[in-house]
Amino acid sequence: MNRPRTIAVKPIITLIVLVALIVACVSAPVCAMASGQAAAAATDTIVAGDAGTRRATPVDDIDQSAGDSGQSAAPIAGPVPNVIITNFTYGDGSVPAGGKFDLGFSFQNKGSVAVQNMVIGVDGGDGLTIAGGTNTFYVPQLAAGATQSQTVPMQALIDAKSGAQAVVVSFRYEYVDAGQRSSNSVDEKISVPVSQPDRFQINDPVIPDDAQNGQESTITLAYVNKGKGDISNVEATMDGKGFDTVSKTQYLGNVASGGSGTIAYAFTPTDSGDLDAKITVTYEDSDGQQKTKEFPVKLTVAEPAPAMDDTAADVQDEQPGTPVWLLPTVAAVAIVAIVVIVVLVKRHRKKKRSAMDEQWDDWQDDQDGGDTLEAQGHASDTPAADDTDRQVPTEVIAPQPGERS
Repeated sequence: MNRPRTIAVKPIITLIVLVALIVACVSAPVCAMASGQAAAAATDTIVAGDAGTRRATPVDDIDQSAGDSGQSAAPIAGPVPNVIITNFTYGDGSVPAGGKFDLGFSFQNKGSVAVQNMVIGVDGGDGLTIAGGTNTFYVPQLAAGATQSQTVPMQALIDAKSGAQAVVVSFRYEYVDAGQRSSNSVDEKISVPVSQPDRFQINDPVIPDDAQNGQESTITLAYVNKGKGDISNVEATMDGKGFDTVSKTQYLGNVASGGSGTIAYAFTPTDSGDLDAKITVTYEDSDGQQKTKEFPVKLTVAEPAPAMDDTAADVQDEQPGTPVWLLPTVAAVAIVAIVVIVVLVKRHRKKKRSAMDEQWDDWQDDQDGGDTLEAQGHASDTPAADDTDRQVPTEVIAPQPGERS
């Protein structure tokens, strides 16, 4: 009688248990690693700020450490909120010195929390000022990412320099983050171009009155810079026909505020008649803009003066400023005057001599008659005259023809 076969069950069960244990030991670390990574990904917090990006401490770690120490975890503070100017306007072009304008600007809160109790200040520096009102403004609150605008009436000073003038806009505000109140300030700078008006004055050219063909003449133009800014790169050019010059272009350089001078242009006409020319003055104003001013020149050129002989030239050299005909005339008048004086003197002397001769003859006759009477002894019945009467001769006037005696 055959015995029935018996299957060994215990060894098979033991083998299965061993295989299950091996599988369980191999899969346990992998599961633990996966579960740990998932937990870390779920608990990590990324914090972004202006200074970069930082990673916060995992919440589970904070909770475990807090549980171990018996204290609660403190919240993490975010970055400081910044306020910046995103846009500004001041009008078209540049602002003239002394002109008024409205400065408008928009500002935005770039932080992740709202700002409160904001005070805005505007400072125009040395070239700009507030045109009425105040330069300080108050904003109660500005939410995160919000934008607001402000307009400020301003004026450029009359003596402001040309160019960009800086305007400083300051923001001072408070904010609450992570349960704590903090304050911050930000200064923003913008620029406004200011220009001085062009007041470079050039007078009309002074033209010579006696321009002659072949002789050098000069045209002058007076200038003055009445503006507050400097004038630079001043040049003068004379264009036209019928004249020669050493240099048609003159470089005068820079003219400071309040400076003055004269542009002198020497030229020599080559043709007689009408001369048409043009003087062009170019320069750069205080804003660097090139300006041009033109002045027409019209004058009449005379024929060359005739050449003078050597004799006339010598006379003029000896007596400059005296006419040639004056000397002969004076000499002739002097000679005539001398002759007249000599003739008159001679006539006067002749008349005087004749009168004296006649008086002498009469007196001599009287003397001779008296002596004869005394010699004959005749007594005179008339009283004797004194010596003075006897010495005075008696002038006998002869009757003129046609008169009765």
